[in-house]
Amino acid sequence: MIDFRTWARRAADWSADHFANIRDKPVRAQVMPGDIARQIPTNPPEHAQDMAAIFDDFEKIIVPGMTHWQHPRFFAYFPANASPPSVVAEFLTASLAAQCMLWQTSPAATELETVTMDWLRQAIGLPEGFCGVIQDSASSATLCAVLTMRERALDWQGNSAGLANHSQLRIYCSAHGHSSIDKAVRIAGIGEDNLVKISSDGPDQAADTGALATAIQNDLDAGLIPAGIIALTGSTSTGASDDISAICDVAERFGLYVHVVAAWAGSAMICPEFRHMFAGAERADSITFNPHKWLGVNFDCSAHLVRSPQDLTRTLAIQPEFLKTGGRDGIIDYSEWSVPLGRRFRALKLWFVLRAYGLEGLRTMIRNHVAWSQELADEINAHENFELTTQPVLSLFSFRYLPANTQDADALNERLLQAINDDGRIYLTQTRHNDQYVIRFQSGQFQATRDDVQFAWKVIQEIARSLES
Repeated sequence: MIDFRTWARRAADWSADHFANIRDKPVRAQVMPGDIARQIPTNPPEHAQDMAAIFDDFEKIIVPGMTHWQHPRFFAYFPANASPPSVVAEFLTASLAAQCMLWQTSPAATELETVTMDWLRQAIGLPEGFCGVIQDSASSATLCAVLTMRERALDWQGNSAGLANHSQLRIYCSAHGHSSIDKAVRIAGIGEDNLVKISSDGPDQAADTGALATAIQNDLDAGLIPAGIIALTGSTSTGASDDISAICDVAERFGLYVHVVAAWAGSAMICPEFRHMFAGAERADSITFNPHKWLGVNFDCSAHLVRSPQDLTRTLAIQPEFLKTGGRDGIIDYSEWSVPLGRRFRALKLWFVLRAYGLEGLRTMIRNHVAWSQELADEINAHENFELTTQPVLSLFSFRYLPANTQDADALNERLLQAINDDGRIYLTQTRHNDQYVIRFQSGQFQATRDDVQFAWKVIQEIARSLES
């Protein structure tokens, strides 16, 4: 047996030191494939090992192989943030070690989830009538939405009779849709060939709703079954955002389910001045966004808000006798709202964060990130050797390096990005826009400062000059 009190304190001290000194570490792991595995024995230990040795190996082997998502100069992807109050709550959650699949397996977990999800509903400006559940990721929430679309379109016969005896179902989304949408239609048995991707137009890169309506009508004329539309608020790649209200107009015309994916951008809706991006969301059937991205809640914590929980549970719920709660009316069993039966106590960390910072503290953090990114985008756009390839959407934009007489811009920008990430002081990622290789920048790390954002520009220019020489 280990001395739990001693090692729990050691872990807490290590975590505090890690947060305090993280700027001294390279952002992306500076290792090669196989470097970590070679340091770990190939066979499991037969006998107990000393915790001091285990902890020592954690520091020497594991930490150098970690990319530091909590680094203030992490400007890649979009951060999976972990604020200190959330880390404390996660420690308590691990200690409680509850399996929160039913109300009776931990009433506090269920009821706290109900309340905190309603707090989020209010925070992002949605009207009463939406109910929420915490999923592990936006990918899972989107899968749940696609399954619900499928069942509604098949008059609730898909789960029982299967898909073989029906016409082919169709799902519609923007050409900028996340790969999780493709995966959801695969898993739901609809098939990627039946995910209709609609071209975009305008500065917001929004799906063309005229083309959307035409595609739906053509499918109906062909004897296919339109099932639902997935709208975007802030694509992962470049921040593409759909006109949700216009999409809901089309959906109502054809009687289709609408699901809104706002994985990273949805958190910004706690700021009223950004809610123009969400206009019409109150008419959608379901919405998902990730507090584990921009609200400082440890991964995993994805908010899934629905107008009709009955449709969701009719799609997903299975109640064998051993999972029934007898003698209690009006309870919620959240395992019926998600694909897995087992559920972690995710609401505790969300509760801690919302209380520790308050909505105004979180709004200040988001507003700063947006302002600092806009400032950097303006500086990049003013430089003769760089150009913006997409304008800032909240805190996300893309750019490329384009000095005079560049022969192969894609190759040059790929070299620049690789050199930046090998350097280790900041971390950026790439995407393709208008068939060009471009570099993404986003400011969203919970502890980032304006100096960190400005430091990124210094590093980008410094390494670009080194390529020139």
